[in-house]
Amino acid sequence: MPMIVISGLPASGKTTRAKALLKYFTGRGKKVHLISENVSIANAGFPKNEYFADSQKEKQVRSDIKSEALRLLNKEDVVIVDGGNYIKGYRYELFCATKAARSTQCTLFCGIQEARAWQLNQERSDADVVLTGSEEQVGTSNVPYTREIFDALCMRYEEPHGNCRWDSPLFVVFPDDSLDFEAIYGALYESKPLPPNQSTQNPPLSATNYLFELDKLTQQIVGDVLAARKIGNTGPVPVKDSQVKVEVPAAINAIQLNRLRRQFLNYSKLHHATTSTLDKVPQLFVQFLNSNCNE
Repeated sequence: MPMIVISGLPASGKTTRAKALLKYFTGRGKKVHLISENVSIANAGFPKNEYFADSQKEKQVRSDIKSEALRLLNKEDVVIVDGGNYIKGYRYELFCATKAARSTQCTLFCGIQEARAWQLNQERSDADVVLTGSEEQVGTSNVPYTREIFDALCMRYEEPHGNCRWDSPLFVVFPDDSLDFEAIYGALYESKPLPPNQSTQNPPLSATNYLFELDKLTQQIVGDVLAARKIGNTGPVPVKDSQVKVEVPAAINAIQLNRLRRQFLNYSKLHHATTSTLDKVPQLFVQFLNSNCNE
C-alpha cells in the first residue's frame, strides 16, 4: 500500500492536510485508510496532554499505529499516517515496513513557525477529556496543547529532510500553501518501489523446517543414485521433479556419497540466509555432487 507519512509541529495543520488527501485519492478511485494519531490517543483512553506527558503511553499508541499501518499494507490502496511523527527513528521504521512490502512511500512535512503554531493552538476550544462514540467523535485535533506540552513537542521534534532516504520523497507545505496532489500521486503510483533489503525480508522457511526439508531432499537424491547403481544403471541419474541429472562415476559408493551429502548440509547450514529457497536445492546439490565426484 502506498503510504503517506504526515509530520509537523503541533497545530501545523496535519489533520486538515490528511483530510484533503483522503478526499483527493478517494476521488481518484483509490481506497484510502486514514490512521489518525488524535483518534488513536482518544481510543486508547488518554486525555491528549496527559498522553504527551508520558513516554510509555506514547510508545503504546505509536506501536498501535505502526501495527495498523503494517496490517493494511498492499500495493494499491493508500494509507495516510496522520500524526506528529516527530521521531526520525519511527519514520525510518515505517519506511522499512513499506520497503519490505515492495510498496512506495512519501513524507508530507507541514511546516510552520512556532509562534504561529502556538497562535493557532490557542484558537482551539475542545476540552481535554476522553469522549465516547464513533471515531469521528473521539478525535482530539481541536483540543489545545498546554504551553508546557507544546514547548516540549517543539523541542524534541526531529524535522524530516529530503536527503534522508526514509523521508524521501519529501513534500513541504506551509499553512498558506496549496497541496501538490498530482506530484504526491506521481510519487506513489508512477515511481518504482525500492527493492527490499535482505534484512527486511522474511525467509521462506524457518531454519528448523528448512534444514529438515533439505536433509530429506538430499537423502532422496542419494537414494535414487544408489538404487540406479543397484540395478546396473551406471549412466546419469535423473532427479525427480527436476531437469538436472546426477553424473557420478560408478566407482563412487554409498559411504562417499553420504560423506559429500554431509558436507553439503554443513555448507548449507552456514549459508542458510542466502540459500533458503528449497526449489533450488536439487540443482545445487547435484552440481555439488557432479563437481566433487569428477575431480
